[in-house]
Amino acid sequence: MDLTASTPASVSHATAAPLKVAVILASNREGRFGPVVADWFLSRAAGHPGIETELIDVAELDLPFTLSHRPAPAAQAQLARVSPRLAEADAFVVLTPEYNHSFPASLKNLIDWHHGEWQAKPVAFVSYGGISGGLRAVEQLRQVFAELHAVTMRDTVSFHNAGAHFDDEGRHKDPTAPDAAAKAMLDQLVWWGHALRDAKTRRPYGA
Repeated sequence: MDLTASTPASVSHATAAPLKVAVILASNREGRFGPVVADWFLSRAAGHPGIETELIDVAELDLPFTLSHRPAPAAQAQLARVSPRLAEADAFVVLTPEYNHSFPASLKNLIDWHHGEWQAKPVAFVSYGGISGGLRAVEQLRQVFAELHAVTMRDTVSFHNAGAHFDDEGRHKDPTAPDAAAKAMLDQLVWWGHALRDAKTRRPYGA
């Protein structure tokens, strides 16, 4: 778990509209641990002022893996379920495991079906896995999102050997340990989210 922080100076956003944060649960594997991590993170995000979260679970989507500029009706129906939610988001938090030193194919598929939805928005990461805590997956995702003109947050939350840190009810065994990392990450995300949203209001991205 990365508990270091280099958070930009705090800025009050009390009068601004809440920042819409889409939390993407990236795993669709049978028996996945992701929902435990998602519940933990959403409970922390709920206490952070000025943001509204929405969970997007890739396991609830059925996007085809064959990309097309003219998707079939079934694909169009699936895109209609998720694309507007990504477009309306001001920022993203990606919750990813690490599979074989990388991130899940289901996440890459969701990313690749979209383009403008990611542009000029901040992306933060919560990762989990074995020894690496999913950090190798995060480093690869930074390159992917850079290509899409998104801004990734330096600070992350990562759980090494994640299953050992939560009890049978999904509660972290040391509830204070990861909270500082989550707060630092969310502080960065909120700063960048407001900065980019305000900038796009003054001058639309790409104009």
